[in-house]
Amino acid sequence: MNTVGGAGTLIRDFEHLMRSDVGLVGGKNSSLGEMLSALGAEGIAVPPGFATTSEAYWHYIDANGIREKIATLVAEWQSDKASLVETGHAVRSLFLRGTWPEDAATAIRTAYQQLSARAGIDNLGVAVRSSATAEDLPDASFAGQLESYLNISGEDGLLDACRRCYASLFTDRAISYRQTKGFDHMSIALSVGVQRMVRSDAGGSGVMFSIDTESGFDKIVLINAAWGLGENIVQGTVDPDEYQVFKPLLGDANLVPIIEKKRGGKAIKMVYGSGQTRTRNVPTSKAERAAFVLSDNEILQLGRWACTVEKHYGCPMDMEWAKDGVTGKLFLVQARPETVHSRRDPAVFKTYEVGKKGPVLATGLSVGDAAVSGRVCLIEAAKDIGQFIDGSVLVTGATDPDWVPVMKRAAAIVTDHGGRTSHAAIVSRELGLPAVVGTGQATYVLHTGQDVTVSCAEGDIGFVYEGISDITTKTVDLSGLPAVRTNVMLNLANPAAAYRWWRLPVDGIGLARMEFVVTNAIRIHPMALVHFDRLKDARAKQEIARLTAGYGHKPDYFIDKLSHGFAALCATVHPKPAIIRMSDFKTNEYAGLLGGAEFEPKEENPMLGFRGASRYYSPNYKDGFALECRAIKQLRDVMGFTNAIVMIPFCRTVGEAKKVLEVMAENGLRRGENGLQVYVMCEIPSNVILAAEFTEHFDGFSIGSNDLTQLTLGVDRDSGELAYLFNEEDEAVKWMITRVISVARKTGCKIGICGQASSDHPNFAKFLVEAGINSISVSPDSFLEVKQHVVDSESA
Repeated sequence: MNTVGGAGTLIRDFEHLMRSDVGLVGGKNSSLGEMLSALGAEGIAVPPGFATTSEAYWHYIDANGIREKIATLVAEWQSDKASLVETGHAVRSLFLRGTWPEDAATAIRTAYQQLSARAGIDNLGVAVRSSATAEDLPDASFAGQLESYLNISGEDGLLDACRRCYASLFTDRAISYRQTKGFDHMSIALSVGVQRMVRSDAGGSGVMFSIDTESGFDKIVLINAAWGLGENIVQGTVDPDEYQVFKPLLGDANLVPIIEKKRGGKAIKMVYGSGQTRTRNVPTSKAERAAFVLSDNEILQLGRWACTVEKHYGCPMDMEWAKDGVTGKLFLVQARPETVHSRRDPAVFKTYEVGKKGPVLATGLSVGDAAVSGRVCLIEAAKDIGQFIDGSVLVTGATDPDWVPVMKRAAAIVTDHGGRTSHAAIVSRELGLPAVVGTGQATYVLHTGQDVTVSCAEGDIGFVYEGISDITTKTVDLSGLPAVRTNVMLNLANPAAAYRWWRLPVDGIGLARMEFVVTNAIRIHPMALVHFDRLKDARAKQEIARLTAGYGHKPDYFIDKLSHGFAALCATVHPKPAIIRMSDFKTNEYAGLLGGAEFEPKEENPMLGFRGASRYYSPNYKDGFALECRAIKQLRDVMGFTNAIVMIPFCRTVGEAKKVLEVMAENGLRRGENGLQVYVMCEIPSNVILAAEFTEHFDGFSIGSNDLTQLTLGVDRDSGELAYLFNEEDEAVKWMITRVISVARKTGCKIGICGQASSDHPNFAKFLVEAGINSISVSPDSFLEVKQHVVDSESA
């Protein structure tokens, strides 16, 4: 089937459409045709279907004599002679009361019969979607503006759905959106896409982007998934699973580069209805809520499809997918250009910093990277949006396209439900508004008139703080930064915030702290997982059981969470190095983890006690260190992040270094194997005194200026009484640093610094450059200043 009806211009099969046919069938349908015709050979599955053309739309309008009536109604609204609600209702009524021209009706019926025959099913169930001839442009997404109808069957039902799609071109929200964007209402036509239904009612569905939706990080695919038909994800009425896949490693079939797997609540799912109720929502089972919608292989398949589509279109893409629960097959059902980050200038870097934070009132997924303070306006239902006060923080359960007019007037948006690809997230992103979605309780804990600060500037978790905070912004043009010989790297701990720094021209990660991931993402002492059955603390045991639900072997929880946490950090700088420091908790800090008190001794001075390397070969922690090693092995060998470098902290003697390397080898981490490099922290005077001997066992040093200062000057760095004596720029400390750099350079061993000195005192960089250091690693907020100091030092 190519064209059907009249002059052969009313219907087009998807297989005979290309993306250049936007004027004929709109962005949505032209894109479906492009994927079918151009990408089918590359394995991408798209359900077959057909589209009514723009000519069919105008033919319907003129056959019913409503063109002038529509223009008059719109003009009256534009001149304030009628309200938007009155205008929208009147125009839609013109469409809904119209009758199909005989040739158009015949063309649609014939195309539907042919589609049903190809499927071997009488009255095939189809999805009927609107596709405007101006949609999915680089500066306009039309997200949720037009209607879709699922599980439509029968010729009469199809014709009625097509008529309703035409009418949806003039919903209140669509009229308002076009007016805002400056589109001529009478120059835009509507095409209807009729596509074979994928039985995702019995499977799952979702949305994916070939770019990180918040930071614009272009090396990942972001996938959201929920059970049943996909409308719930788009509307934000369900909290979906979220998966992240690292694109550069997808080409190796032996790797599983899944960076993140977050299980969503998925409380409801949309399934087929009966009679006039074509679809309905039902509660999910406990098993469905506890399970991931997609397997790892399915996540990787979708990730590869996203890369293929992005490469073909030459720009970041926003796609919808569905999994047939009967056949188990995956399909792409929509694809359109991403409209937010694709328009950003990659050389311009803007950061927000929130000071004087009040108590945290709610948390959720952050949308955007901005922060704003304002007064709450709680609106529970769309019928009450007239009560919204311009410039307020909109708080509600979830949004749909009816909320767009009020969303445009908000300072920020907070919702109870929804993921990163929900309607609230998509529209907020396009409007440039910070939004915190999926809080679960915002409408319960926030109230109208309350002053709050909405922060999306702290990674993928968004915060709603009580009160008005101090918000500062900084904008930098990165294109003007010159190249330098000395590498400038980042100290990063929080995987959730890693992507926000990807645009910085860093030379890698000089320090990734394991403790942050363990404290925030894992929360459990590793020995409590290894010896779960012998735990005596009933409350801790119950909480550990809850956190590890779904893991048949409890230590796997630690390995999985730790490896995924570091994957996000490694991905940010790949293929540049990411130096991961193995655990360096003090005993009192370890005891604070769930189940930790039963495995940790009480020490008078934990700072100089059972920490760092001494734990790794000790019978009291060796089993815990084994989990750390297995997580790094999974990160490097299974996920493929061979840019991960291991670093050993607080290694007191050369003999201790040998013991640690032996234990690592026992757990599959052998220095030199698969390119594994092992560094050692230089933070104890013995590391400097015996630097040459240490270089025989390690590939590099990383100077920890805090501990080196503490142990050189004999000053407890946590002592308030002695704070005035703690000085990383003391001549004795600088002598230590100069000495170890000299030895490292002579032996060809790499050496950098990851201590706080370079971040707190950026001019310290001048001394380090003159001493010949290879790299300086600093906190992200100090990067640009330290980089400039390095430039000045090298050019002096």
